[in-house]
Amino acid sequence: MKKRIIFLFVICCMLVAGLFFLLKKRHFSLAEGMALCYRWKGMDVSHYQGEIDWKHLKAKGISFAYIKATEGSGLSDAYFAQNFENAEKNGVVTGAYHFFSFDSDAKTQAQNYIRAVGNLSGHLIPAIDVEYYGSYIAHPKEAEEVRAHLKELLTELETFYHVKPMIYTTPSAYRRYIKGTFEEYPLWIRNVYYHPSLLMLGRQWDLWQYTDRAQLGGYTGGTKYVDLNVFRKRKIDEYICP
Repeated sequence: MKKRIIFLFVICCMLVAGLFFLLKKRHFSLAEGMALCYRWKGMDVSHYQGEIDWKHLKAKGISFAYIKATEGSGLSDAYFAQNFENAEKNGVVTGAYHFFSFDSDAKTQAQNYIRAVGNLSGHLIPAIDVEYYGSYIAHPKEAEEVRAHLKELLTELETFYHVKPMIYTTPSAYRRYIKGTFEEYPLWIRNVYYHPSLLMLGRQWDLWQYTDRAQLGGYTGGTKYVDLNVFRKRKIDEYICP
């Protein structure tokens, strides 16, 4: 009996290890299956996708898109204006996101976004992308400093747009910079392995980036993959700018 229990335990451990390996190697995705039950499916894009055929993507079931507008204090995405206009023309609900710089002044980052994006009435609320990049992947910036700059940026955008911006982040960056400090802001979480509820975030998520390996076609950039996202709620009125 004891040997049988040990044998079953070893088999279970092997199965769990095998499942973990397959998930890490992305041979299959639990997340993609779990995302099927949500009504609003969309994507986030930038210049990496090149020229985009929004009519094609709309036919593929894309209902909304967050489009990269700016980065830091002085960079703007070369494809933002045409993506924003063409997506809207083809019935895709549009929003604009900003890639947050750990090194740039918060007010000038806000000014960069506002200058590039302008009026967002009737569009998705502003989104701020907070994630590790460059040398900060191995050596993350001090949390207190990042929170102070991020709070200033969020406040500037909230003052201008009269709505709380969305925060996009990864599980690791969420725990370091966002958790316990920005609870009142809508959360856009990345997790391409499984459902966000299993991350034990300590709060509800609003938007979930569930894959970065979708192949929909309709874009000319150097990457064949795109990110896909789903809203948690069946109605997204609260995520539309007044």
